[in-house]
Amino acid sequence: MADCLADSPARALDVARGVTRLFARSQSFMVCEVPLPNGRRADLMGIDRKGKLVIVEIKVARADLMGDRKWRDYLDYCDHFYWAVTPELASLCETEDFLPEMSGLIVADRYDAAQLRDAADLKLAPARRKAETLRFARRAARRLAADIDPSLGDER
Repeated sequence: MADCLADSPARALDVARGVTRLFARSQSFMVCEVPLPNGRRADLMGIDRKGKLVIVEIKVARADLMGDRKWRDYLDYCDHFYWAVTPELASLCETEDFLPEMSGLIVADRYDAAQLRDAADLKLAPARRKAETLRFARRAARRLAADIDPSLGDER
């Protein structure tokens, strides 16, 4: 995760680490900074044991959380959407602006995370899920290949 969230505050990397540990316990594995076809970039994207795609948006500052208007653009690319925040921001995610009936909520630090609210099943269309799963798998494989040969790069 060395390049994960490289342009973000160190606390965002801590939250990413805690969230990654939480999901790994249920055999769901995450990748940082995944570009989406609509030009957005998911902070974390993962795939669970059932093949469902998960996107996690990380927020560690109140202003960043309250000013985010792009997050709904992620909903077309996942089966489950979560907010991952620091403990002091959790209550802000309960307002209607953050669609609590649709989005899950995770509170995290560098050591672990707790899921406070489940995400709704957004039921990604089968063709979209197949395309995005393939894109996710190829990106993850490319990142692993770049560990062996850095010239392969990672098309962020």
